[in-house]
Amino acid sequence: MATAKTLPSAQPPRPGVTLDRRVFLTGAGALAAAAFGKLASADGIKLPPLDAPSEKAKPLPRLAEPPEQRLGIAVVGLGHLTLDQIVPAFAASRSTRLVALVSGDRKKAETLAAHTGVEPKRIFDDAGFDRIKDDPAIDAVYIVLPNSMHAEYTVRAAAAGKHVLCEKPMAPTAADCEKMIDACKRADRRLMIAYRIQYEPHNRFVMKAVRDKRFGKIRVIEGFNGQNIGDPGQWRLKRALAGGGALPDIGLYCLDTCRFLLGEEPAWVSGTTFSTPGDARFKEVEETCMFQLGFPSGAVGNFTTSYGTHLSRRYRALGDAGGWIGCDPAFDYSGLAVEQSEVRGGEQLRTKPEIPEKQQFALELDHFAAAVRGKYQPYTPGEEGLQDVRIMEAIYQSARDGRRVELPRVSKLDAFRGRAPDPD
Repeated sequence: MATAKTLPSAQPPRPGVTLDRRVFLTGAGALAAAAFGKLASADGIKLPPLDAPSEKAKPLPRLAEPPEQRLGIAVVGLGHLTLDQIVPAFAASRSTRLVALVSGDRKKAETLAAHTGVEPKRIFDDAGFDRIKDDPAIDAVYIVLPNSMHAEYTVRAAAAGKHVLCEKPMAPTAADCEKMIDACKRADRRLMIAYRIQYEPHNRFVMKAVRDKRFGKIRVIEGFNGQNIGDPGQWRLKRALAGGGALPDIGLYCLDTCRFLLGEEPAWVSGTTFSTPGDARFKEVEETCMFQLGFPSGAVGNFTTSYGTHLSRRYRALGDAGGWIGCDPAFDYSGLAVEQSEVRGGEQLRTKPEIPEKQQFALELDHFAAAVRGKYQPYTPGEEGLQDVRIMEAIYQSARDGRRVELPRVSKLDAFRGRAPDPD
């Protein structure tokens, strides 16, 4: 059994975020209506269309599974992401349900349990975490802890016979990622990394356009992911807990999305890091990282990520046939927008396709449940997370050495991904 550590007491909700029972039971706002609407799309039930054939089709939502048949998940860690996004996602999920909580803050866990229907007997701390083995209601765990704790809790969950969905980045080092993969393979448990962008419809729209060569051969993908981080005492600014600064936390979105759009693996990387002298936030981790990725097809990725700028999250893929496509915002939890520009009839047309928004974490949860039940490799397995960590290690090496770093050549497309998600 792993040596017990104390789970960090999760940060309190942001100002204005309250543990409102209605939020957790309905999934916030419009998602509540979607949950009711699922009842109209059961197999064998058909409703006549309301609009004329000339209008855009509006398919009915798919039917949710009965609660007792859904995959039971224990959420490990009750910080901002869990309270703001993951717990509400269970209301929009068709195939999973929240059955247990794991936290170093018992009072917070009890408060949340009262709002979500989790039974008090299914509240665990570190010392009692391994008891999940004896609870058949818990099929899997969703790890939402500081990065340095991902490996330990994945290994322990696998030893307890539970499947694992783990937040990104997978772990601070490639060696830790390999331990996680090996532990889940030995236990014959599925391991999935929570790369929500690869399931999100706006980014998947861009991916299809890129791979279909709608804008010709992609020459450059450029982007930025930055935010102005606050409290110097938070775990994301502690190297021992985070493993790095802006790059593994938010720069990872640029790296992984670029690989996802192209389906290729970079053949080389180049990186530079910078921190403002005297800024107390960046004593241990980098403030800014600028990096380039070179792909076998000739495409180049050029990205900047920073903890010291005003919020901006965007990218563009630029082709050689009179057009480009991208997202702005690209990496937010909601409000994403696709932009594209192309030449038609001698005119440059810039458009914004309308793509229905979906709860990103619910999409992840439902794909995870399908992979567990189907006993197949999820689309973003541990191997996908390991590849990103290896590339980030090479970017840091490049920044230290001041030179480009060559990577092992990978010729296969989607080399580290599993079975693609089913159409929603």
